[in-house]
Amino acid sequence: MPDMRAVLCKCIRIYSTLQSKNTTKPSRADLLAAKDKTVRDVIAPGLRVLFCGINPGLYSGATGHHFARPSNRFWPTLYQAGFTPRLLAPAEERELLVSGYGITNLVARATAMADELATEELVAGRRRLEAKIKRYQPQVVALLGIGAYRTAFAQRAVALGQQPERLANAAVWVLPNHSGLNAHYQLADLVYHFRLLRQAIELDLIA
Repeated sequence: MPDMRAVLCKCIRIYSTLQSKNTTKPSRADLLAAKDKTVRDVIAPGLRVLFCGINPGLYSGATGHHFARPSNRFWPTLYQAGFTPRLLAPAEERELLVSGYGITNLVARATAMADELATEELVAGRRRLEAKIKRYQPQVVALLGIGAYRTAFAQRAVALGQQPERLANAAVWVLPNHSGLNAHYQLADLVYHFRLLRQAIELDLIA
């Protein structure tokens, strides 16, 4: 009987290659038309980490891939922090599932800027996220942005790292926003904080 993990990995690589070949740079018209579009979750049962962004940008809405804008630092950070064995392109996002990682968003609709989202949308996103966690049961949900976490979870004092509360039995971890617009964190800073999460999981330090 073939190794099902190897078969899954091969299938995902074929899918990713086809997606890469069919992915072109969106035009300005494509970006404008992407407003309010959604991007399919990269998700499966029993993940080690479910990364949760704020919401898709227009570039992601136009291409159908998470964190697709070239200036977004999610994929380089993930690679340099040791989550992936090589630098993945956004179109190869489903390869994360092989390693036990996934991606979702608090708010599904694409906007040009995250600050276009209403507080009510972020709060509702928390409830949807909780429902996903109950269904898929990841070990950790990692929120990508301290401000969005503070709003969605009604928390005032928030520090990066593991949070005292859990969400539907998953540990909650807050990471910096990796958008290229976030000048508060350079790539090295992002890698440092992402690596702390990876090490905590590998050393079984998640409470």
